Amino acid sequence: MASIIKATKLGFDYVKYADDSETPEKVSAIREIDLTVEKGDFIAVLGHNGSGKSTLAKHINALLVPTRGTMWVDGIDTGKEEELWKVRQKAGMVFQNPDNQIIGTVVDEDVGFGPENLGIPTDDIWGRVEDALAKVGMLGFRDRSPNRLSGGQKQRVAIAGVVAMHPECIVLDEPTAMLDPNGRKEVLEVLRQLNKKEGVTVLLITHYMEEVVFADHVYVMDAGRVVMEGSPREIFSQVERLKELRLTVPQVTELAWELRKSGVEIPEGILTIEELVDALC
Repeated sequence: MASIIKATKLGFDYVKYADDSETPEKVSAIREIDLTVEKGDFIAVLGHNGSGKSTLAKHINALLVPTRGTMWVDGIDTGKEEELWKVRQKAGMVFQNPDNQIIGTVVDEDVGFGPENLGIPTDDIWGRVEDALAKVGMLGFRDRSPNRLSGGQKQRVAIAGVVAMHPECIVLDEPTAMLDPNGRKEVLEVLRQLNKKEGVTVLLITHYMEEVVFADHVYVMDAGRVVMEGSPREIFSQVERLKELRLTVPQVTELAWELRKSGVEIPEGILTIEELVDALC
């Protein structure tokens, strides 16, 4: 399969000024990152606050460009300013707070804003809006004001706005961080459906362990580097290592780990309640 996202020796530095100093300090937010995402993959990037995962996400949409190394999106070098428009047509971004991304006074107008800026003909825009809202389960809310929606519904509208632009890849930077458990569940289900049914490549940045159980591949970041990678089962089989990185594991995985430590013979890397029940019974 062809890769949609590829990073080689990617690094990004920024300048920081201490409160009591006029001398700038160079800080490396990410360093030496090698990463490949195949078309149609569902990829999760984990890490505690300050690990560099959001900085990495912003490189995929060329909101940031590398200090060192290279980031390619569908073969396009994001560091080339003349290619910026193409990069952002390939990779759409969804941020943590949907209120920062929603600008329309009515849902369908908001979802149509992106395609309109791409110069899509008006008749095609409304077709895209209807299709995108249907895909995220919000077609029945198209005439509503976004102000009357729940957090989870707003985030689904924000995702629809990206979907309507027909990107090949959607990058989501902690899209459920401000949502309640029901809102998180709604958004994750939408992402899984877009990935499985529509073939959209999804790269999910998160610190909620339960959100990555169904990912194809997981990268774990710490201090700006990728320190672990593998399938969800391979990652969650290493509970002690994750704890060292100040990360939790899904509750059922931790319960299974404690049972194994107590001498119960069950497999490593249990990911779901159903798997634990099967292993115990």
